[in-house]
Amino acid sequence: MTTTFITGANKSLGMETARRLVEAGHTVVVGARDPERGRAAAASLGARFVRIDVTDDASVEAAAADVAAHEGAIDVLVNNAGVLGRVGPVEEYTAADMSAVLDVNVVGVVRVTHAFLPLLRKSSHPVIVNVSSGMGSFGMTQDPARIESQYALPLYAASKAAVTMLTTQYARELKDMKVNAADPGQTATDFTGGIGHSVAEGAESIVALATIGPDGPTGQFVDRSGILPW
Repeated sequence: MTTTFITGANKSLGMETARRLVEAGHTVVVGARDPERGRAAAASLGARFVRIDVTDDASVEAAAADVAAHEGAIDVLVNNAGVLGRVGPVEEYTAADMSAVLDVNVVGVVRVTHAFLPLLRKSSHPVIVNVSSGMGSFGMTQDPARIESQYALPLYAASKAAVTMLTTQYARELKDMKVNAADPGQTATDFTGGIGHSVAEGAESIVALATIGPDGPTGQFVDRSGILPW
């Protein structure tokens, strides 16, 4: 059984991933920015809550210190926290809009991974799962047969393209770990206005990657059906 830290785990895909892992007997630490929601989610799941704001260095460092003091190490890091960002006419997007999305979705991944690497390296089988999206795939957004090609979300899509590239590069550098990206697909969450498959279905790829064995893949981008095009 593993010890897993999940960012953005107070609702939706993060909370469902936590629930599935707890039910399977794993130790889960629920990371969330909002203390009230985070504590409530952790209590309902039988997990422990740690406050973390992935956009704040001090908050991330404090969260890593908290986990070091209580769990001592982690086996799995799930970088799930993310924002959709501004949606609307492209001429209305500003540099500030882009920066806000990148700070959570991309820089946040780097910030959290950096802080938790020492804890991961105490594991005999460390795993990192970055929650990405098919909206960040060049192949899928250009394929008329895919739902991703029907939407225009420049800020979000660009950020998730960066997440998948980060994943491949981290996988190349962190040879002692398994580093993969999960695509939940179009899931009925706040992001999609409730359109898409269930959160349980969306979490399947995240849970699968979080529970891979020592011979599992690294540097891959997958959904619940298999490997996806970058």
